[in-house]
Amino acid sequence: MKIGMTCYPTYGGSGVVATELGKALAQRGHEIHFISYSLPFRLTHYHERIFFHEVEMVDYPLLEHPPYAIALAAKMSEIAAQVGLDFFHVHYAMPHAVSAFLARAILGQGAPKIITTLHGTDITLVGNDRSLFPMTRFALEQSDGITSVSHYLEAKTREVFETTRPIRVIPNFVDTKRFTPQGRPYLREHLAPHGERILAHLSNFRLVKRTPDAVRVFAEVRAALPAKLLLIGDGQDRPQALHLARCLGVEADVIFLGKQDDVQSLLATADLFLLPSQEEAFGLAALEAMSCGVPVIATKVGGVPEVVEDGKTGFLLPPGDVESMARAALALLTDRQRHAEFREAARRRAVAHFDTNLIVPQYEAYYREIAEN
Repeated sequence: MKIGMTCYPTYGGSGVVATELGKALAQRGHEIHFISYSLPFRLTHYHERIFFHEVEMVDYPLLEHPPYAIALAAKMSEIAAQVGLDFFHVHYAMPHAVSAFLARAILGQGAPKIITTLHGTDITLVGNDRSLFPMTRFALEQSDGITSVSHYLEAKTREVFETTRPIRVIPNFVDTKRFTPQGRPYLREHLAPHGERILAHLSNFRLVKRTPDAVRVFAEVRAALPAKLLLIGDGQDRPQALHLARCLGVEADVIFLGKQDDVQSLLATADLFLLPSQEEAFGLAALEAMSCGVPVIATKVGGVPEVVEDGKTGFLLPPGDVESMARAALALLTDRQRHAEFREAARRRAVAHFDTNLIVPQYEAYYREIAEN
């Protein structure tokens, strides 16, 4: 199949999933055309069946804000006509599904089918904005197929938009051969030279991720035993997290790593992963940590309970309950046998339920189903 893949190419779960899906599909013999305003950040190596098409913005004095959705639709229709795409697979309803609808209207008969994958924020935040509500609902209704990354998100979509459209739940996935408990040699010694325990947090540092809470949890852990905190990623909450680390007296032990490509090696060095989010449609970062054999201390929100087994692969607690998260972290860090059991269970669950080779064939089957319909 020839598939046009559109996503936000920046640091975030939806872009990661779209890119990894495209790479996996290309490995399985399909031709993938990424269409976006910049190269997806995890698309780092050449592959003979992966192509990137940049959406160039119109620079015109009367246009105060560049019309990205229009430019994207034009590029999507152009590429579809050139290479004969079978599908537009768009990640996020707004504005990507709208752009796909416009491209289909431009192309007319024989245009690619539209599959929209929902990742969370497009429904829980954008979809709830009343000014965007009609357009988002229209985009969903015009899609030939809709998938969501969790059962939670499927139910939330039906609740918000009162839609009866079929929604196929296909969970996020992880390459368990790349995200393994074996990291780069000597990396742990470099990050924790005195044998400190390592906690990690990976996100785009948006408000909903509650990154400062990760610092608060770490400060309580650090008061009880020597430890380091790896903050992987960047975003609007970075200055607050840095300020909080200074105020709590743990700045020397909080390592701001910024955006990283080799997150698997960093996660593999960690003893615990912190995900204190206010809302999560799935929790891809937690899954990647679990695949590296790292137990997760997370909040019991959204789709996270579909990934993290409370009391087996980690602990789930209410958002903002920093004290309970710290107690749960210390309970594992101070009990080596229990920590080892959680590590093994986390890795086992990732391999058994969320491996790339288990999930990507579900997308292939769904493509065939939509094509036949």
